[in-house]
Formats: sequence, structure tokens, C-alpha cells
Amino acid sequence: MNEKEIKHMANEIRKDIIEETYNAGSGHPGGSLSAADLLAVLYFDKMNVNPENPHDPDRDRFVLSKGHAAPVLYATLAEKGYFPKEDLKTLRKIDSYLQGHPDMKHTPGVDMSSGSLGQGISAAVGMALAGKIDNKDYTVYALVGDGESEEGQVWEASMFAGNHGLDNLIVFVDNNNLQIDGPIDEVNSPHPLDKKFEAFKFNVIEVPDGNDVVAISEAIDKAKEVKGKPSAIILHTTKGKGVSFMENQVGWHGKAPNKEEYEIAMKELEANE
Repeated sequence: MNEKEIKHMANEIRKDIIEETYNAGSGHPGGSLSAADLLAVLYFDKMNVNPENPHDPDRDRFVLSKGHAAPVLYATLAEKGYFPKEDLKTLRKIDSYLQGHPDMKHTPGVDMSSGSLGQGISAAVGMALAGKIDNKDYTVYALVGDGESEEGQVWEASMFAGNHGLDNLIVFVDNNNLQIDGPIDEVNSPHPLDKKFEAFKFNVIEVPDGNDVVAISEAIDKAKEVKGKPSAIILHTTKGKGVSFMENQVGWHGKAPNKEEYEIAMKELEANE
């Protein structure tokens, strides 16, 4: 896909996120919207994946370590063709395979169950190590939240990845500066993230506008050129990106839009087409 097509896909993913959370009456729209551009780039330009062969041992892997942002992953998988888009309306329903957090046993295309913060990146590191042991050339991508980066397990996993030179691992940090209890600087700041990853032997790339699909794409290309160490791409994003009344508002971390808010959000996103 070209830049215009990827931007269009990111907008479609955002519409899906609003549709999902509105129909569920719950969920996490803020941090899902901030990651839509990244997942559009990964699944529609960079990753070697095929919905018709979801368990291909040679496929690239993606782990949503910030598992509460499941709506963005489900939206992307549906747009990619892993399951019908209509099923997105069943998010969090008692009989749905689209649970509140990703479930690899029941949801097509999900490479790792996640949601307990810190554990996803650990699994991604294990996948990358397995790729090295098996002499595979797939890449493992993991998305970590900036609030999630307050978890010690994130850094234990990073220590292992750096010490073992896992250059088939790319970790993204969705640095939107907000977590459930407020601004990350006020809760328990994990900064400086760049220096921390560098201390754990990572190649670090900062993307000032983490919602710019071209900048994201270029950062991934640069990361893949680096050999002998894993890469961390810090994306400076906007929480709630694409919906004006949700942007940079901590209250939208884990709250679904009501009917009026849903209609306003969808109208704004449709105007972006």
C-alpha cells in the first residue's frame, strides 16, 4: 500500500474502534486510537502475514503487550481479513471470541494472549529467541504502553533481549503520556525511555510524530538495518487520536462513547476520508 492507502486504512481502523467500544458499552478507545497508525503500517505494509495461513511458522509475529488496547488489534485483524468485520460489534459480549483482552486460543490472527502488563513483551522476547534458535528470519514486533513501562517485567525482558542480541525484535512504545490514573509524569514516570533502552543494549529510534505513517515506516526500515541488537522505536503519539473530544483526555482511557458521542466521533472520522 502507498501512503494514502495506509492513512485510509488507519482511519478505517479508528472507525472500527469507535464501533467496537460503542457496541460493547466498555473498552479502551484512547490507547487504541493512538496506535491505529502503527498497526496500519505493520499489517498493510511491513509484516509478512497471511490471513489464509495464520499459523505459518515463517510469519512475522505481533504482540500487543498493552493488551487493554485490544480494539485496535481486532479492528486491524478484521480489516486484514482474519475474520468478518461485522463480528467487531460483538466485542466483550459473553459469547464472543473478541474478549476484552487478546486471546490467542480463540481469536484468529492473535499471536499472544496479553493484558497483564509487562508479560506481552516477555513473550515477544521468547518468540524472538525461538526464531534465532530455529534459524528463522521472521521479525517479532511488540507494542508496549508508556504506562506499562513502569512495570519491572518490561525491563527484565529488555535486559534479556539486549544481552542476547535479538536483532529480530522491534519494540514500540506508545508514548501518549497518559495512563489510567493520569499523566505518566504524575503517576510514576518511566522517563527517560530512550536512555533506559540504550542501557539495556537496544538500538533506539525516536519518532516525534508517532501518528505519522511515513515516519513510522521509515523508523521500521532503519531498525531492520541494525544487526546484533534489538530495536526500540519510541512513538510520541496522541491518546484518542482522530476524535477531537477524546484527544489528550485521560478520561477516555477506559470509557466507551454513548450514542451522541459515537455519532460525533464517526462523523469526524468519516470527514477524514
